[in-house]
Amino acid sequence: MSTRTNDLFTKPLDVVNVGLAMFEEDIARQGAAVTGVDWAPPGGGDPRVVAALDALATGALPDRIAAANAEAVDRIMSARPVLVGFGRALDVVPGMTATTILHAGPPIEWERMSGPMKGAVTGALVFEGLARDLDEAAAVAASGRITFSPCHEHASVGSMAGVTSASMYVHIVRNETHGNVAYTNLSEQMAKILRMGANDDSVIARLNWMRDTLGPMLAEAMEIGGPIDLRLLLAQALHMGDEAHNRNIAGTLLLFQALAPALLQTRFTAAQKKEVFDFIASSDYFSGPTWMAAAKAALDAAEGIPDSTVVTTMARNGIEFGIRVAALPGQWFTGPAQQVVGPMFAGYTLDDSGRDIGDSAITETFGFGGFAMAGAPAIVALVGGTVGEARAHTLAMGEITTTPNQNLTIPALDFAGLPTGIDVRKVMETGILPLINTAIAHKEPGIGMIGAGITHPPVEAFQKATLALADALA
Repeated sequence: MSTRTNDLFTKPLDVVNVGLAMFEEDIARQGAAVTGVDWAPPGGGDPRVVAALDALATGALPDRIAAANAEAVDRIMSARPVLVGFGRALDVVPGMTATTILHAGPPIEWERMSGPMKGAVTGALVFEGLARDLDEAAAVAASGRITFSPCHEHASVGSMAGVTSASMYVHIVRNETHGNVAYTNLSEQMAKILRMGANDDSVIARLNWMRDTLGPMLAEAMEIGGPIDLRLLLAQALHMGDEAHNRNIAGTLLLFQALAPALLQTRFTAAQKKEVFDFIASSDYFSGPTWMAAAKAALDAAEGIPDSTVVTTMARNGIEFGIRVAALPGQWFTGPAQQVVGPMFAGYTLDDSGRDIGDSAITETFGFGGFAMAGAPAIVALVGGTVGEARAHTLAMGEITTTPNQNLTIPALDFAGLPTGIDVRKVMETGILPLINTAIAHKEPGIGMIGAGITHPPVEAFQKATLALADALA
C-alpha cells in the first residue's frame, strides 16, 4: 500500500462533500473537517429536461435568447412604476364583476382551494353581501355563481390568499415607461386578517371600514397630492434596511410621508383622519402591497418578448406554485406548493402551517424580497437564519439571474444592483431555485398568520417551463 494511501488512515481528513447533505453530516459526526458543496444535477436529473437544455443551447438559439433576455431585463429595469390613485376593484380592475373573486397563484377551483384561501373567499362573500354568514358563503362559493380567477390574469397581485372582491379598494400603479397598469388591494395590516384566511366579525368590520373610510380617503388624497414615484421610494427603502417583502419599516414611513400632507387636506373629519393615521401606524406592512404592484407593473412590461426565458411571474395558491415566462405569455407552469420553514408564533408548530401561498413572490420575481436579504439583515429575526446566510442568499440569486439592476442597489454589497431577470435555463443548469421569504398562514380557515420563514418554488415548475420553451423555440 502506498504512503499516500496510508495517509488516508493515519492523518486528519479535510473532506469536500458534493451533493447529498446526509454524507456531510455523517462525516462531521466522526470528527472530520468537511466542506459542503450544494450541487444538483442539471435539469433536476430529468433526462428530458437535460435534452431540452441542450436544444436551447444549439445553433443560433443562444444568441437569440441572450438578445431577448437583454430586452426583457431592460424593460423591467427601465420601468417607472408610479402610484396614480386608488379605486374600487369593480371600477378599475380589468374583467372585474360583482360576482368575481380574484385569488393568488395559478388557476384553482373552489373544491381544491387550501384552507386559508377558502377562509378568505367565504369572508369576502359575506363582506360583499353575497352571503349572510360563512356557512352560506361556502354554499355560494360551491354553487357555480361565483367566478374565481387569478389576480395575475387581471393585471393584479394579492398577498397570501390574494382574495380581491368587487368593493375592495385597490392601488392603481401605472408604468410610465411602458404604459401598462397594475393593481393590488390594500393592506389590512398584521392583525387577524382576511388575506391570512381569518374571516370572523372583526375581519369583516375592518373590511367595511376600509371600504367606507380608508379607501375613499386615500383616493381623494391622491387626487390632491398627485402621483408618487414608487421606484424612487423603493430605492430609498432598500438603502434604509428594507427588503420590501416582509420588512417594510422604511418603505411605510416613506409612503406615509408622501401621502400625509394630502390626507390632511381631504374632506374627512379629524376623527376619521386620526383613524387612518392610527391604522397606518399599527403595522409596518402598510407599504407591502404597494411594492407588489410596482413589481407587477414592471414585470408585465416584459410579457410576450419572443425567445425570452426570463420569468415574469412566481405565484402560489396554497396548493400549487406557478411560474410564467416572457416568451410564453399566459401559460402557467406548476408544481406542488412547498412548506415554509421558519420561526412559528407561540403555540404553533410546522404541522399547523398551510403550504406556501400568495402573489407576493412577485417581489422576488423582480429582484427584491428574499433576493435582497443582504441589505436587510434584521429580516432574519422574522424569517430565521443568520445575517451571513441572508448575504449568501442574495449572492446565490445572482447565479440564476440575467443582470444586476443598477437603478435599485444594495449598500451592503458595495451598491451592487438587485439580481434581476430569473432565467429558467440558469435555474435548471445550476440547480439553484429562487429564494422566497414569506408569512405562514394556518392550514385551517379562520385562524390567520402563525409564523414566517423561507421557501423555494418546486423544481417541477421550472422543468415544465424548460420543456415548453424547447418545444416553442428550438
